[in-house]
Order: sequence, then structure tokens, then C-alpha cells
Amino acid sequence: MHFELDTHTHTIASAHAYSTVQEMAQAAAQKGLKLLAITDHAPALSDSSPALHFMNYHVLPKELYGVQMLYGVELNIMGSDGRVDLEEDILKRQNLCIASYHTMCTPAGSREENTNAYLKVMENPYVNIIGHPEDGYIPVDFETLVESAKKNHVLLEVNNSSLKAAYYRLNTHENMLTMLKLCRKLEVPVSVGSDAHFSGAVGGFPEAEKILLEAEMPERLIANTSVEKFLKFLEIRREMRS
Repeated sequence: MHFELDTHTHTIASAHAYSTVQEMAQAAAQKGLKLLAITDHAPALSDSSPALHFMNYHVLPKELYGVQMLYGVELNIMGSDGRVDLEEDILKRQNLCIASYHTMCTPAGSREENTNAYLKVMENPYVNIIGHPEDGYIPVDFETLVESAKKNHVLLEVNNSSLKAAYYRLNTHENMLTMLKLCRKLEVPVSVGSDAHFSGAVGGFPEAEKILLEAEMPERLIANTSVEKFLKFLEIRREMRS
């Protein structure tokens, strides 16, 4: 399986990450990627950058080392009503937005409450991707989640970092496989993110590729196999917004 882009990465602007924008782009070029998305953590996470960081992306180049660059944010879902931690005037400046549940920002609720949080955040017209929804510490109704992603034209993420037996997430393989089988059944596309917090992890999808093959996901439903396919997906979402 060939991946042309990485949709989920972090730089030193997220203080628990360790590489600069240039280092991440250079690593993407060395991996043969055509596109890299920088998606630093939004302000509610304790060691993240303030809103000004995300307002100032316009100073960064649109291409580095021959790699097309997109600049965005990994938002924090702040409650079962789907609130996020940046205002609309900043969200509209982003090339893409991931919305993720981090329990250090919002404690996990019941299965119904967590599912509702995801459903509500998918109604936010600026959200393009739901980040790592497979965490068993945040139980969710996957069938409802996948149906809503289809309705709202939002990508569900296959997070490579989640599959590396990360101690802070639970039952990731089992849950992701459940989600992917539903995505295949309902024809819902997914995006693959390294969730790299260091340049050496950019474009690294070995665990994601294994589970995509296990779930028998067709290539047409994997957004990262084509830059054109991914950008078209973002364009459709923008058209829906307007």
C-alpha cells in the first residue's frame, strides 16, 4: 500500500513534541511524501501553543523540500455538546482541523455521552477529521459514529501511534478493527495519521497498514493514497460549509 501524505503530526509548538516544522518537512521529503499536514495541539492541552500560533500560519511556506504543506490544528473536544477550544475566526484560517478527545482536557463520559460529543463536533463545519476515536478509555458507539461521519463528510482516523500498544489508550486494535469493518460496509473513507511527535516518525504507518489490510479496506476509502483524493475531500467539506 502506498501513502502519499501524512495528515496528523506535531512540532515543538506542542511542547511534548520534539522537532521543528522544517525538520518535519525534511523527514517527509526523505520518506517520499508529497504532502504533510502540521496539526499542533490546540490551547486547552496544558503544554500547547496559544491561539496566536494558529493565527500566524500565513508566514509559513506552502512548500518545503518539495513537499506541499498544510497547516492546521488538533482541536480538543471540550464536552458532550461538541465544543472545541478555538474560536471560529481562527478555525476558518486553518487548512484542516482534527477534533480529538483528550481526557486531560475533558474527562471521559458514558458511551452515550462520548458518542454524542463526537456527533456534535462533526457538525462543526470546520472539522475535517476525527482523531484517534478508537480509545477504549473513551467508549463510543462505533456504528453511530461511522454513520455520522458518512452523513457529515468527515474522515475517521486510523492513528498509527494508537496501534503501537500505547499505555494511555485501551483496546485500540480491537476497536479500530470494529470501526474499519463498519467503514468498509458503509463506504466511509478514513485518513491515516502517524501522530508523529518527532521527525523520525513522519510518514510511518506500519501498524496502520497492517490493520487496513486485516480489515480488507479498499484503497478507494483510504484518503492518504492520493494527494488529489485527500484535497478533493477537503474541498467538498468547504463547499458544504458555504
